[in-house]
Amino acid sequence: MSETFLAEAARLLGPKGLTTDPDDMAPWLTDWRGRYTGAARAIASPANTAEVAALVKLCVRHGVPIVPQGGNSGMSGGATPFESGREIILSLRRMNRITALDTAARSATCEAGVILQVLHDAAEKEGLRFPLTLGGKGSATIGGLVSTNAGGTQVLRHGSMRALVLGVEAVMADGSVLDLLTPLKKDNRGFDLKQVLIGSEGTLGIVTAATLRLAPAIAGRTVMWAGTTSLHDARSLLLLAEDMAPGLLEGFEVLPQHSLEAVQAYTPGTRAPLAEPHAWHALIELVAGDEGTAARLPELAERILATAFERDLIADATIAASEDQAERMWLIRETISPAERALGPAMQHDISVPVEKMPAFVEAAVPRLEADWPGTRAVCFGHLGDGNVHFHVIAPPGSDQASWEAGDGKAISAQVHDMVVAWGGSISAEHGIGRLKRDELARLSDPAVLATMRAIKQALDPDGLLNPGKLV
Repeated sequence: MSETFLAEAARLLGPKGLTTDPDDMAPWLTDWRGRYTGAARAIASPANTAEVAALVKLCVRHGVPIVPQGGNSGMSGGATPFESGREIILSLRRMNRITALDTAARSATCEAGVILQVLHDAAEKEGLRFPLTLGGKGSATIGGLVSTNAGGTQVLRHGSMRALVLGVEAVMADGSVLDLLTPLKKDNRGFDLKQVLIGSEGTLGIVTAATLRLAPAIAGRTVMWAGTTSLHDARSLLLLAEDMAPGLLEGFEVLPQHSLEAVQAYTPGTRAPLAEPHAWHALIELVAGDEGTAARLPELAERILATAFERDLIADATIAASEDQAERMWLIRETISPAERALGPAMQHDISVPVEKMPAFVEAAVPRLEADWPGTRAVCFGHLGDGNVHFHVIAPPGSDQASWEAGDGKAISAQVHDMVVAWGGSISAEHGIGRLKRDELARLSDPAVLATMRAIKQALDPDGLLNPGKLV
């Protein structure tokens, strides 16, 4: 059966469309964080939507499970096959064309394999931008970003991927093609099916293309870095910036001194923006879409910081004097995840609570975890403006990764998730569920919510062949 399936798949996809070579497959069998390594019958790489549809129909006939995969840069193991070797990886990377970029409509239609940085560059050439960015922009693909409802550092102003998707095309579990690419501002014909697919992690359909909202190019930006003594003060600084610069605040990220030092150790030559250490650091970006407003940004930034000093919200601050300096500030923020990972075993939690509760949550959760698990270090950083921080708990020095993660690490994650739910939050703010949080979602979800999700999965994928074992 397997040989027959592979032979038919090879005829369908051609010599560039299917590989079973172990060396070619190896990089795509392990997730980005190195937590999961699986096996697969083959990697299928269709060249277009028609080939995806035909391949899905072939998989249905042979009962072959499918793991859709983009840039393999996900954080929750959602694009990694299991160890059985029954599944195929369906790679969308060959489908990498931007098929339309409409400057008048401010939209772009992209195939699923378009890399985020490529879209950024294409939009920039037309005087526009795609206002979603993240550390993996050089490998993350549009299909993966849609399928996981990715966030990033610009959610504060522009929203997550869900807010930026105007239309989708997807191949469903029976091989039919759902074409919802044409954007309509008003469409009241029942269910908004594109929203069902966004964030479904390839379990309901395989996103093959998307129409995305573009924004005007930035005429200018001003980036600030401030040091403060508490997350409560950082939250007050955020509110101050929103009040004094309405509609201009694009980014507000926080990180503790520990994360700054981790980045400095990981990337020699990284300079701290401020002369002295501070308990917390805030990275703030103002942007303007016209030259007149852009010219006023530096003065506005100075007034924001001066007011913050007067209110004792910050102890020190600086304004980037050049684009290079601004980029170096942002590079610190984008390097935190690999820098923290280099310190050793850690349990990473992508959590959210109501925005106004985040400082109090961190203030309560960090000391409790460190007291309950002696030798650990709890570190929080991220998007304070939308109530989402990355809550990492670093293992005691000398811990064996596998045994610690399977034992204490698993119990720590359960404790973090219990606290998050008790505070009215979510155990996954932007990284998805995948394999990593599937069981925790089942444990902590409202039974009615979980039952509805499972019913939708059963209705749209009755054979359970689309990314089985993920999400639900």
